[in-house]
Formats: sequence, structure tokens, C-alpha cells
Amino acid sequence: MTSLRRGALASDSPRARLAELGLSLPHVSPPKGSYVPAVRSGNMVYVAGQVPLTDGRLVAAGKVGAEISPELAADLARQCGLAALAAIDEVADLDEVARVVRAIGYVACAPGFIDTPGVVAGVGDLLDDLFGDSSPCMPVGVPCLPLNSPVEIELTVELSPR
Repeated sequence: MTSLRRGALASDSPRARLAELGLSLPHVSPPKGSYVPAVRSGNMVYVAGQVPLTDGRLVAAGKVGAEISPELAADLARQCGLAALAAIDEVADLDEVARVVRAIGYVACAPGFIDTPGVVAGVGDLLDDLFGDSSPCMPVGVPCLPLNSPVEIELTVELSPR
């Protein structure tokens, strides 16, 4: 996983930057419970926690520091970030995002695992690459996540005024 950091990409559009990175937004997976993936309120979008799903199935399961390596977990956090951006794109145009207000990264940790910031950097680097600014990221180590997911990412973004 490589971050290009600010200014390394030519485009001003987050959607175009995704393409420059060779990435695309996944399809939004249906929620596993009674909630919506994202909601827009005024110029804010709040995204429910996203776990690494492909075609509605969990990509990897287990605890980081046991069954899941920190490197794989960081890649999964990036995948969760892409899912969160896809959820945003369902309620607002991704190119309307002015900035990321906050990213929360939950990491299901084996006892003794302490590098939650390194795992959550997977999504932080993606957001930096797309929006050109460091985003506040809050890594949280937890004993268990939905579906036995190793990571879950929640985003809050501010949209540009219309």
C-alpha cells in the first residue's frame, strides 16, 4: 500500500484522483441490519461503519495480531474507506466533498496488539491522497466487530456549499 500524499496527483477531482490511483468505488453492500449506509444532513454526510465486504461477503475474518497481519488489516481499512466513499456517493456527489471531518477506525485486536494507528493509516492515506489534506483519524482497539471483521471504518464528511 503506497500513499502518494498531497499534490502528487494531477487532478482536482476526488473521483478523477481515484482513477489516477487505479481505484474505483465498489457497489454499496446492503446493510446487515436496520440502518442505512449513509445519511446527508445539510452539508454533512455521516457514514455508518463499513467492514471489508465484496459481493456482500466479508473478505477476511479474525483479530489483528492473531489471524490477520497488521499489513493486511491496513489494506482492509483502505477497502473499508472505499466502501464508505461509495456510500457517500449514493447520497451526494463524491466531488462535492470539501473535507473529511473525522474518520474512526475500529480494529479488532488480539491481546497485546497495540499498533491500531498503523492499521487505520490504511484509510488515512487513502483520504489524504483523494482530498489532499490530513484527516483526523481516531484508531480504536476493540475485542470484536460485526461478522468477526478485523476492521470497521466510519466517516463524517463536509460537503461544499451548493
